[in-house]
Amino acid sequence: MYEIRPETHADEYEVEALYDLCFAPGRTALSSYRLRDGVPPVAGLCLLLRDPSGILLAAIRYWPVHVGGNAALLLGPIAVHPTAQGEGLGGMLMRDSLGRASDLGWSRVLLVGDAPYYSRFGFERLDHVQMPPPTNPDRVLGLELRPGAWVDVAGQVTRAASQDASAGLA
Repeated sequence: MYEIRPETHADEYEVEALYDLCFAPGRTALSSYRLRDGVPPVAGLCLLLRDPSGILLAAIRYWPVHVGGNAALLLGPIAVHPTAQGEGLGGMLMRDSLGRASDLGWSRVLLVGDAPYYSRFGFERLDHVQMPPPTNPDRVLGLELRPGAWVDVAGQVTRAASQDASAGLA
């Protein structure tokens, strides 16, 4: 059986190594990383999935951001070890973390990703939300954890204050 648990400071090196393995070398140059600079991730939503022997197979992180002054979660990165891809572990981690985000009181989630993959979790294109350039607007997706959470929410995505990471402020 797999274990899903919150990431701790002691896991950081191992998680970063997984992200390095799964993503291109320039991943930290992406605009989404500028939104994370100097802001801690949301405690309790950065999760790890390990196999029974303790090997890290997947990880997901969330960061607080603002969209037109409204609080939101920025999902990402999420990664599954190449040897475990296609086994549904990413989906398992997504569903678990989104449930936790809802339980913490968050209303909306934002990500930059492939609509065909993320639509199965309920994510849809956000036409009125602008990520910092150079982000393809077709890849800006959102999910409502509360009905109507994205209604009338529009504008630039900006960094949140560091204290916004401690609770669901959406």
